[in-house]
Amino acid sequence: MQYKIVGQTVPVVEVELNKGESMYTQSGGMTYQTEGIEMKTNARGGIMKSLGRVFTGESIFMANYIAQKDGAMVAFATTVPGNIMPVDLATIPDGINLQKGAFLCAEDGVEISVTFTKKFSAGLFGGEGFILQKAQGKGMLFLEIDGDPIEKELMPGEVLKVDTGNVVAFEKTVSYEIETVKGLGNIFLGGEGLFLTKLVGPGKVILQSQNFGDFVGRIIPRLPSK
Repeated sequence: MQYKIVGQTVPVVEVELNKGESMYTQSGGMTYQTEGIEMKTNARGGIMKSLGRVFTGESIFMANYIAQKDGAMVAFATTVPGNIMPVDLATIPDGINLQKGAFLCAEDGVEISVTFTKKFSAGLFGGEGFILQKAQGKGMLFLEIDGDPIEKELMPGEVLKVDTGNVVAFEKTVSYEIETVKGLGNIFLGGEGLFLTKLVGPGKVILQSQNFGDFVGRIIPRLPSK
């Protein structure tokens, strides 16, 4: 499998496959393809895993694109302006946790499943939701980034506090919890949310400069009403 990322505003990853190789994405994720690609839609991983994906904002069914000849190409695009980040899971044996909406597409050797945060409070109040996704296995995984990606390598015990919704992914060794913003003035007048995501190293963290949910929230009040 070979790939290249095309475009900047709403980028596309073009994946060139040899016969028998395949990629999968959630339904509706494919943008264009050449001759020699066969699509099969199924509840990847079984019904129970598929139902779990509903809680992460993904579709129940996954679309699998299988090359019927060498050199067949299929492309997947982001849904909002931003970036596509390739992740080689062979370099992350324990896998990586993803926020809902971060998964774009992956090779067949990559397994996507649901995972629970360590603290229930993180699930109740965190922008990433109580149920996260976990990607593990061997192969390439492509993440959808809102805005620009920021990568941080946290040392043991190093703390990074992030605005809710700007966390894309983090390694299993990174602990994850929610911290309440202190002070009534900061809560009501600070212009930020009530909570910050607290990440504690060691491990790699991937952030995004844009939170599309917040962006939409700022646009809606400006839309004309009847």
